[in-house]
Amino acid sequence: MAQTLTKEAVLEALRVVEDPDVHKSIVEMEMVKTIEIQGNQVFVEVNLTIPGCPLRVRIEKEVQEAVMALPGVEKVDVVIGTMNDEERQRFAEKLRGKAEEQKPSPLLDPNTKTVFIAVASGKGGVGKSTVTANLAIALANLGLKVGVIDADIYGFSLPNIYGVADVKPAVVENVIMPVQTHGIKLVSMHFFVPENRPVIWRGPMLGKMLRNFFQEVHWSDLDVMLLDLPPGTGDVALDVHQMLPKSKELIVTTPQENAADVAVRAGLMAMHTEHEILGVIENMAYFQCGKCGDKTYLFGRGGGERVAAELQTGLIAQIPVGTTVEGTQGIFATDSQQGEAFSIIAHELAQTLGLQGVSVS
Repeated sequence: MAQTLTKEAVLEALRVVEDPDVHKSIVEMEMVKTIEIQGNQVFVEVNLTIPGCPLRVRIEKEVQEAVMALPGVEKVDVVIGTMNDEERQRFAEKLRGKAEEQKPSPLLDPNTKTVFIAVASGKGGVGKSTVTANLAIALANLGLKVGVIDADIYGFSLPNIYGVADVKPAVVENVIMPVQTHGIKLVSMHFFVPENRPVIWRGPMLGKMLRNFFQEVHWSDLDVMLLDLPPGTGDVALDVHQMLPKSKELIVTTPQENAADVAVRAGLMAMHTEHEILGVIENMAYFQCGKCGDKTYLFGRGGGERVAAELQTGLIAQIPVGTTVEGTQGIFATDSQQGEAFSIIAHELAQTLGLQGVSVS
């Protein structure tokens, strides 16, 4: 006798479908609003937190596949709707409940397993944010769960680099969902200020905003968090050192002498606050001809080696000048010279820090 298809069976099948933002089942989070069955056809309505959710196509596809896998189902119609205020409130309460089962602000817990890497430079214009963006992708490509905080609160640029400047993060009852792009989770001040409006804050407000990025964003479990620090040794850098006493640090410079001088100062501050320096990355080290292989040192030579020597650490990479992927302002293809260099850096850091992703060997 053929097994009768029931709403309970459909609901059970949908437990494998997760909201990609919160990594919880759409059934557990009460996102399944309606299930109707007519013979061998099933209608499912799923409500998301915001209209125009960029992940709706993915959820719709996974819902359809999960229900089609049930015996006897021949057709599945999926409708994606939007939660009303009451439903969003329940969603947020469930989300907070999961967080409260652990500890408040788990990322700031001294016993957190998340590894923090602050990316610092002495001055602007050395490509520190580009290094952060590409390194995050390379770490994610190893199978690691990666978060990125654009902590350069005055000069935020990571949304533009990733090509997501027009994306707005979902905010559900004051719980912020990070923007997901290129396999990483991203939060930036860019998402919360009107276009081209300057941020005019003093030190205490900057620290509060940075703390909010840790406390009020639903990061879920992360293996590694990268922080793109402002240039120099100002308030935000001090706040990071106080909030994350166990943070590691990467120093970015270019070959130029003046860039190297101020990069050393940024590194000395890290040492003063007992942050471990993982090494120095020399960005824009040279241009290499694609045909003959000859290297042209556009900005001089030796800056990275000098910074590493003065900070008593290693020069872990020299990134050449190159062309970025179309649609972004700083992301390199994985098979480019730059992409391969970032892949090597990611492997070395993963092994040094004991980060175990699916592809780390």
